[in-house]
Amino acid sequence: MGPVPVLPSAPPARPGKSVRLTASGSGRHHGSMTVPSPAQRLADHVQHLLGTGPFPPPGGWTHMGAVICDVSFQPRCNYEATLRPRLLRLQASWPDASTVSGFRSRLATEDLAVAMRFNHARKVATARAITDLLAGHGVDTRDDLRTWLDHQSNRAALRTVKGVGPKSVDYVGNLVGRSQVAVDVHLRAFAADAGVAGLPYERLRAAYEEAAALLGHDEAGLEHAVWRHGAGAKAGAGTA
Repeated sequence: MGPVPVLPSAPPARPGKSVRLTASGSGRHHGSMTVPSPAQRLADHVQHLLGTGPFPPPGGWTHMGAVICDVSFQPRCNYEATLRPRLLRLQASWPDASTVSGFRSRLATEDLAVAMRFNHARKVATARAITDLLAGHGVDTRDDLRTWLDHQSNRAALRTVKGVGPKSVDYVGNLVGRSQVAVDVHLRAFAADAGVAGLPYERLRAAYEEAAALLGHDEAGLEHAVWRHGAGAKAGAGTA
């Protein structure tokens, strides 16, 4: 999306002040009224609840075993309390699993459920399947995966793994340094609070991407800020 045109009557933005942003196509006109677009509603809600930032993007991982386990184990899991400590422990105890080939070698001789202290057969199976798929495509490092995800055919291949949906594909991109919006339950709840409910995954992701452009934020940074807001609000619920 190109630069947002500034209306002549709009006052200049001041640090820490919320400014309503208007762009061509940002709403539908009904008589003399303009109905805000989904992106504009999200942008307004971000400014109202989260302020003006900055919103740094998540750091992700350089250890490919941690990347694969993160995307495989995180659904319906309390990330900060349950998953992140296990990923840090895996990174320390399996330093040779920093590449896909190294992680695959570990999986051939050791029990991932034991290493992760997470007895969940389906999540372990997802991690193994992702590992085999990446190895089969010659993906070995964080940089390899970040580049590999540039191609839609590769993203589609990743989705053939049972348990990997569109959100997981976007999420794993953020784990290796891409800037994407991965729409999860927290982002959907935030959107519903903003008056943006019922959109399919791709349309809601596009609305968040446009909101990030309207506000001048990195897409992954905005997504992470919204996620942290939702995860913090539901800390007692035990899900992420």
